[in-house]
Amino acid sequence: MRIAIVNLGKILSGNWREPFIDGDTIITDGGKIDSVGTATAEAVESCDVVIDAGGAMAMPGLIDSQVHVTFGDYTPRQKTVGFLESYVHGGVTTSISASEVHVPGRPKDPEGVKALAIAALKCFEHYRPGGMHVYAGSVILEPGLEEQDLADIAAKGVWLAKAGFGAFKSPFDYAPLVQAAKRHKMVTTVHTGGPSIPGSDAITGKHLLAMQPDVSFHVNGGPTAMPDEDFERVILESEIALQVCTAGNLRTTLLCANLVHKHDAFDRFIVATDTPTGSGIMPLGMLYTIAHCASLTDMPPEWFLCAATGSNARIYGLNSGFLEAGRDADIVVLDAPVGGTQKDVLAAIKHGDIAAVGAVITDGEPRFVGRSRNSPAPMHDIRVVKNTIPQNFGTV
Repeated sequence: MRIAIVNLGKILSGNWREPFIDGDTIITDGGKIDSVGTATAEAVESCDVVIDAGGAMAMPGLIDSQVHVTFGDYTPRQKTVGFLESYVHGGVTTSISASEVHVPGRPKDPEGVKALAIAALKCFEHYRPGGMHVYAGSVILEPGLEEQDLADIAAKGVWLAKAGFGAFKSPFDYAPLVQAAKRHKMVTTVHTGGPSIPGSDAITGKHLLAMQPDVSFHVNGGPTAMPDEDFERVILESEIALQVCTAGNLRTTLLCANLVHKHDAFDRFIVATDTPTGSGIMPLGMLYTIAHCASLTDMPPEWFLCAATGSNARIYGLNSGFLEAGRDADIVVLDAPVGGTQKDVLAAIKHGDIAAVGAVITDGEPRFVGRSRNSPAPMHDIRVVKNTIPQNFGTV
């Protein structure tokens, strides 16, 4: 399927250092982006589906880099079916597992945690809830695991490893396994802040610096934050990516954002939700955190949109997150919301409003066009003006 998105008011690249692309048209072919910027009339006419954005903005699909998936589109924690498909209506086209810790009766022995990671990986290998790409199968680092265990599951495709939910008595005890996982090309993540399981210790800056993971999960607290003085130390003494989450502490989210800006470390600042958890299910969680950061700091909204797209993709090694030829065709059309005081989507976000999701495309296929069932309605008329495919791309 070839798709053209035309009449775009802005195109957001996903790269916070160069956030905008000149032009008003994007063309996709199959599951990849074919061109971004301008296109000939012939190229647009050759497309099976043409979407008129009505002056709204196109951007890469949001990447939620901390989602507590289990098996299928179901969360036992909140006993809810269909939450991932609902997140697509919040502009999220990719979710990355925070480990399958919410699986009822989850195993904690070495063979069990390996089996759980492989099973979750395979569960979502071809399953796309609502069109979302879910990267599942994050091995939970537990006592008894050895480097050969990590080598074995890495050979089967597992590339995520999570520290902080295991039964280690001290957070320092995770360090050897974190480094072993990194040697086998896994992206390593660490629960940060208050204790994650009864009897365990808080994980703070000194532990992060000892472990040196790739990503500090919910560095702003999950939901309880580490001491304020630890943020600057982790920024200055490591290259750890700093993930802020909707379900965490808003004050320390803003503290972290301002510190990475001060120290020219915004490349390491990424956005996620850390849901579903006790904080609930948040289909618009990514958009809320982006609006909070943009409206309560002096930084422009496009930076935070890029932190939720391209920066996540770069740190996790994904082929999505940027609007450029050859990247995965995961695209969101975003707009200012009806009823707001701002007429431009970036001005609306800076004002603190939740942006309107007007269309979502994943894997080169429109999932809905017009408006999301979860976000406010868009200011502009976003519609399909040509469709040779026997399919209705309406909202609901």
